[in-house]
Amino acid sequence: MVSAQLLPAFSGYGIELEYMIVDRERLSVLPIADRLLHRLAGRDVAEVQRRRATWSNEIVLHQIELKNTEPEPAIESLSRLFQREIRYINEQLACCGARLMPSAMHPWMNPRLETKLWPHDNAEIYRTYDRIFDCKRHGWSNLQSMHLNLPFIDDAEFAGLHAAIRLVLPILPALAASSPLAEGKPTGFLDTRMNNYLTHQIRIPSTMGKVIPETIASRAAYQTHILMPMYHEIAVLDAEGILQHEWLNVRGAVARFVRNAIEIRVIDVQECPQADLAIAAVVRDIVHALYDQRTASRADQQAIGTDALVKILQDCIRDAEQASITDSVYLRLMGFPKQHCEARELWAHLMTALAKPETLQHWHDALAVMLERGPLARRIMCALGSETNQKKMQRVYHALCDCLQEGQLFQGVG
Repeated sequence: MVSAQLLPAFSGYGIELEYMIVDRERLSVLPIADRLLHRLAGRDVAEVQRRRATWSNEIVLHQIELKNTEPEPAIESLSRLFQREIRYINEQLACCGARLMPSAMHPWMNPRLETKLWPHDNAEIYRTYDRIFDCKRHGWSNLQSMHLNLPFIDDAEFAGLHAAIRLVLPILPALAASSPLAEGKPTGFLDTRMNNYLTHQIRIPSTMGKVIPETIASRAAYQTHILMPMYHEIAVLDAEGILQHEWLNVRGAVARFVRNAIEIRVIDVQECPQADLAIAAVVRDIVHALYDQRTASRADQQAIGTDALVKILQDCIRDAEQASITDSVYLRLMGFPKQHCEARELWAHLMTALAKPETLQHWHDALAVMLERGPLARRIMCALGSETNQKKMQRVYHALCDCLQEGQLFQGVG
């Protein structure tokens, strides 16, 4: 069991899920997020609160975000909530001949031709992003992720939580990759979203570092070594300070001091909330266990080099659960008893050794599919087989849309 004395006060969790609005038949992107929010609210808005759930705009008009309005004490409570909201949204979209599409990237969208930025509230922010980083490309307008927010109270909790999350980040694509296609063909990466993410803000390198964050032990150090350098660097292109906020930081895990949480950004959206929240729950447990120093001391966790973690992340982005992990220092920190393994072996070990039995029981079906059949990206490729033509892709992604609507797991058989 995890020590209540050592764990930080995890008072609540925040989950953000992004979905694309697509044509109901052709599945091409539809830039109507503003119309959808207007329909929900009865007026032009950028956000609609429906008690425990909130829908809001994203940088592009074909995308919408779903999140819990307030931190929730149990991730398990969110699955039914999100599923109910998705069905309601699909009902509202039906009159426009549209529906929501899951997975982390649209498989044949051409972002150069099809991107339309949000033109309403905060449009100046989005125009500035586009001017500096060019948002009409993969990594900006064609991506969907789950953000998992884990809270902390003070510097001691922040340092321990940051160290634990930093260790888990590299292997998240092995469990959560769901983007094997772009512009109508396989890319060679199971997590193409993350492969694009690695460089999407590289014009201002300090805003993303090496994606795996540096070891940081306090809020003051974070301000000094991460936030202030990126504000200084971007000021040459953003003299008005439009983007000079903590959300400009796009490392794989970022501090959100405005709500005292660390936000994990390395998780692809899955086929339905049951799968998304299964991943969130097991990540929560493993982060808790690492925070509790059950496999290694905090000093040892913080000492591992960023480059070593980046190497593992890149391998998992490419090969997902089949990635070979040969860094014995990393494996020792994770409590794995051998010198090398595939990422799926490590995940199986972590779930057995560190996840709570009640978590494994509650999310058994979803986790079993991921461990036995691979992440969603692997199952998508299995369903496609040797065919990646438009007709076959449409059939597979229609099935994914149906999974999202019905809350079902995608098995991936051809």
